[in-house]
Amino acid sequence: MESTSPRVHGSIFFLLKKFVDQNLPAGTWARLNEGAGTSPESFEMTKNYPVRDINAIVDEASKLTGTPVNVLKEKFGEYLVPDLFLLYSSYLQPHWKTFEVLENTELVMHGAVRRLNSTANPPILNVTKVNDKLLMIDYFSHRKMGCLAVGIIKGIAWYYNESDTVTVTPATDPDAERVQIKVEFK
Repeated sequence: MESTSPRVHGSIFFLLKKFVDQNLPAGTWARLNEGAGTSPESFEMTKNYPVRDINAIVDEASKLTGTPVNVLKEKFGEYLVPDLFLLYSSYLQPHWKTFEVLENTELVMHGAVRRLNSTANPPILNVTKVNDKLLMIDYFSHRKMGCLAVGIIKGIAWYYNESDTVTVTPATDPDAERVQIKVEFK
């Protein structure tokens, strides 16, 4: 059963540690791992780990900070964007903004992730352009981390200084395997 359970790439744990180290007091990463029953030294960048490990760490962070789990996942998603853009900058077109990045994420960005790292398994994003002011994103992942996707979309808008003109709303339960996300542009 272990081999078929949803897994998360080690790079996400590395970035979660970086997020925790920058936003919480020193020593918190070790404390979160202790509470989660995981080892802070065990996560390697190129391996995959059970999604329950990351969920347990985020649950512990929620208990420690009093911040709801979904809010923490969104904030972490926002935080990921500069690192993701740095890593995949060669796949971004200079004229793109939030709308174009979202339209091209599955084909260009996730396609690159799958080509460059056979152990990575990003979620599937089906993006529908309803009109020039509205995208509907159908997120699918057995990891059930739609809140992270919502945060990443918000982080992309922030990255392009469009936070004031982009509204991101999950239209369905963000803890489901399939989540619809509405992205409106003013």
